[in-house]
Amino acid sequence: MKLKLIIWLTILLPVLVKAQPRTSPDEQLAVQYFDQKEYDKALVYLDKLYDKNPDAWFTSYYKCLVELKEYSKAEKVIKKQIKRNPTATHLYVWLGKIYKLQNDPKKEEEQYQKAIKELIPEQNYIFPLAHAFEDEQLYDHAIEVYKKGRKAYADSYPFYYEIADVYKKKGDLKAMINEYLDAIEFRESELYTAQGNLQNSLGYDDKTGGFNNPLLKQELQKRIQQHPDKTVLSEFLIFIQTQQKDFEGAFVQCKALDKRRKEDGSRIMDLAKLCISNEDYSTAETCYQYVMSKGKDQPYYDVALIENINTQYLKLTSQASPAQQDVNTLQTAIDAAIKQYGVSNMTLPLIKKEALLKAYYQNSPGDAIDLLQNTIDHYGFDAKTLADIKLDLGDIMLLAGNIWDASLLYSQVEKDFKYEPIGQEAKFRNARLSYYAGDFNWAKTQADILKGATTKVIANDALDLSLVISDAIGVDTNDAPLRMFSSADLLILQHQYTRALARLDSINLMFATHTLGDDIYYRKADIYQKLGRYEEAVKMLQNITEFFPDEIYGDDALFKQAEIYERNLHDNEKAKALYEELLTKYPGSIYVAEARKRFRALRGDIIN
Repeated sequence: MKLKLIIWLTILLPVLVKAQPRTSPDEQLAVQYFDQKEYDKALVYLDKLYDKNPDAWFTSYYKCLVELKEYSKAEKVIKKQIKRNPTATHLYVWLGKIYKLQNDPKKEEEQYQKAIKELIPEQNYIFPLAHAFEDEQLYDHAIEVYKKGRKAYADSYPFYYEIADVYKKKGDLKAMINEYLDAIEFRESELYTAQGNLQNSLGYDDKTGGFNNPLLKQELQKRIQQHPDKTVLSEFLIFIQTQQKDFEGAFVQCKALDKRRKEDGSRIMDLAKLCISNEDYSTAETCYQYVMSKGKDQPYYDVALIENINTQYLKLTSQASPAQQDVNTLQTAIDAAIKQYGVSNMTLPLIKKEALLKAYYQNSPGDAIDLLQNTIDHYGFDAKTLADIKLDLGDIMLLAGNIWDASLLYSQVEKDFKYEPIGQEAKFRNARLSYYAGDFNWAKTQADILKGATTKVIANDALDLSLVISDAIGVDTNDAPLRMFSSADLLILQHQYTRALARLDSINLMFATHTLGDDIYYRKADIYQKLGRYEEAVKMLQNITEFFPDEIYGDDALFKQAEIYERNLHDNEKAKALYEELLTKYPGSIYVAEARKRFRALRGDIIN
């Protein structure tokens, strides 16, 4: 094999060496002067080179003559080249440019029309001619060329994107938009490409959260009315509406598609989930109610009914102070659903929500405890589901002041699922309970163990708890400020926000040298956010990022500020800047993945 390789190399090497292009000094100097725009010097060499090899040096020679304003000579050179290459119709555009420079518009236009007339409608001739017109900003002529090509390639490649690009250069956005919409109608698979091109052309608006030109939506709506059978157009409009968070408009289109296609409501169910993730609970309810209106015999009726109640719960608990009548109405709906479907895995989330309503919104923790205890005692759920119920029951026991009953429930779950996330969650809640009770050493010991938890959220919460305790107490230090602080935390858990704020303020008054400054700001921000006092919440978080950026809550405060600006204060520009700041300042933060996702969404990245 080695011998054969040597023989082949011996044969081929001289051929390869001979094939290497050799550049003469004249060629090198011509290129050098041309690139340096010393056209008079370049012309000395190009005159000779063009005579020897016209095809190789024509373009440089022609451009050099034009730059030196030797128009008569340039005209002769182009005409000569046209005779040599009669199918290269883009040369007529170059000839037309010579007449333009000589102020002869009649001859100029004659050359342009001749170019279009003699064009061979094939892609390798269409593109050079169209580009030649575009280079001279003769956009109408370029469009005419592409449209001539469209007739020849009507069934395969109608040049929609090229024509759209020319309209963009021309500044005719309406015509550009319609070319992209034509492309989508021509072939539905073009939808995502057209979306991307339109976004690049129209830009992205941080305030509306989507395409910033109303023409697109207007033209889409016209086409949908004209061609209701082209459902891909409705799909596109839905996409734009969801990008802009216009979920009501998206529902109208989804509903129309559902009826037109005689669907089962699955599209509406997906939209409802998207509404919930964006906290538009009212539109989500509308979605579920529409699905339910299709009839009990439809496949999504039962799920829609349950999810509608879950949505009502989310809507109610997102309010700072929900009306008691709304709480009672929701409980009645939950009771009716449980009565209709019985106690099962499907209705268990409703049972838990009813217990939470009783405990936190109806001041009846005893009734909530009875409800969950009865569920545990009388219904056969799997072990993990029962463990989940026990965690909620433990929280309500803690709310009611039954600390040791709560600890017993947490301990049972921890024992049964020692190496699983739910067991680690139970262990953390037990550690937090010890913290509320003032047993800080034990709480810190358990929190330190949980720093290595498999679930990042638990590990992060455990780290927070451990650092709060160690920073507040230190070595041989008074733990009285921390006792007040932990009691304020328990009041927050119990929804006693006014008392919690007073307790937190008392720490500052009673202990001037305490080390809980950032912790107090963070807890107060949490309370203000729960009360719907968002500006005050942001102020507390800004205090942390300004005075305690390197402390435990530095990244938390930045992320929560961004979240409030995005979801509550509706300032997407500010939110985007804060998400980006978090990615830069805290690359190791637990919030990095979510912050990057939200930043990209606010920036306008399309996710198909």
